[in-house]
Amino acid sequence: MSEILASLMALDKTIFQFINQSLANPVTDIIMPFITTDLHLKIFYGVCLFLILWKGDRRLRWAVLGSLLVVTLSDQFSSALIKPLVGRLRPCKIMEVHLLVGCGSGFSFPSSHAANLFGQALFFYGIAPRSAKFLIPLAVLVALSRVFVGVHYPGDILAGAILGSMVGLAIVILFSKAYRRFYSESAPGGKQIT
Repeated sequence: MSEILASLMALDKTIFQFINQSLANPVTDIIMPFITTDLHLKIFYGVCLFLILWKGDRRLRWAVLGSLLVVTLSDQFSSALIKPLVGRLRPCKIMEVHLLVGCGSGFSFPSSHAANLFGQALFFYGIAPRSAKFLIPLAVLVALSRVFVGVHYPGDILAGAILGSMVGLAIVILFSKAYRRFYSESAPGGKQIT
């Protein structure tokens, strides 16, 4: 078992070096740090939620609460629970990397950026399927940016993507059931409202 784990870790490191160093170029050196910056992602998320509250129908407006729950759970599971348990150091802390942002003080596994964005992408896919054509590529791009900037291994982003996707899908199921139940019970004559 330890041989398999060692092989997977070596493969993870090899893929990291290929992306972080071999694929690095002046364009990615500008784009990837911009994409991965927490402040930019928070502004984008805030603008999206504002637009949903302003232009969305009732179901989408209620989905904002589900979205906030997804990001809270995916972030806490990844950052507060799993990262301290696993304790994997970031690549920028233990090897030479093409580092484009601050290394960060926390652990590496899983990527919270990947968890949060894939959680949102899968949640909104369940609520508004057409959003997937924008949100899933965005989640992939931000997740890859974490390797390009030197702070996560590919295995970290894969684990974060899986974790976030599971949280997003679980919350969309709970949200859809709660929404149908609430609005079917509150409708005049007990008729279901969609």
